[in-house]
Amino acid sequence: MDKNDLDQCTRDKGQWAKPEAAYAATINNADWQALECSLTEYGNAIVPGLLTAAQCEALAAGYDREQDYRSRIVMARHGFGRGEYKYFAYPLPALLNELRHLLYPHLATIANRWGRQLNMNAHYPPALDMFLNRCHAAGQTRPTPLILQYGPGDYNCLHQDLYGDHVFPLQVAILLSAPGRDFTGGQFVMTETTASSQRAEVIPLGQGDALIFTVNQRPAPGKRGGTRKVAMRHGVSVVQSGRRHTLGIIFHDAR
Repeated sequence: MDKNDLDQCTRDKGQWAKPEAAYAATINNADWQALECSLTEYGNAIVPGLLTAAQCEALAAGYDREQDYRSRIVMARHGFGRGEYKYFAYPLPALLNELRHLLYPHLATIANRWGRQLNMNAHYPPALDMFLNRCHAAGQTRPTPLILQYGPGDYNCLHQDLYGDHVFPLQVAILLSAPGRDFTGGQFVMTETTASSQRAEVIPLGQGDALIFTVNQRPAPGKRGGTRKVAMRHGVSVVQSGRRHTLGIIFHDAR
């Protein structure tokens, strides 16, 4: 995507995916040029309604199936905020595994373009299994997809999900709960930091919406030409009432 493409970007994220019934069709028919435009300009982009309410509720209901997970993290014990999350174990649930494999090739194209713009010595192969083989060879063998659970007063501090030397620069969060019905508050927050400025954004999501966002750094046009690095962090504001579940799809595995 060149500068002329970026100049044509708009903020109307709601038009970027066709409302197909199946998540595979939604992913494959999404306007990936427009999604990349938003990712490059803002560090995030939304694919609305990627999962149905029934799919979201089934995933959230599985939070208590201990056999599906490799570990449980209580955020307050580590200074991460309040609330908890669980990392899935391999083999991943079929729906999650398919989402991870379907999304990766589209995101790898964007990741490789970002790498060239940032003069990074990184190339992401076209298939997820090839990238995971690279992670595993470097000792990053633990799966990173996770599900997060928040109750009243819970929140997630601003952070980056890095986990090792091999980091895929984009990840996906899918809101499994319905705002206003299942919970209030608890909005997704992103910040960006450069040498001369800071910016914060609150990103409203509906049940089943998929938010694609920057893990660490993204390229941005420099004030005097060229490209600069913008550091990104993400978190969740305080949940006021109810219970909020989110599915997190991270593409690199952990040490």
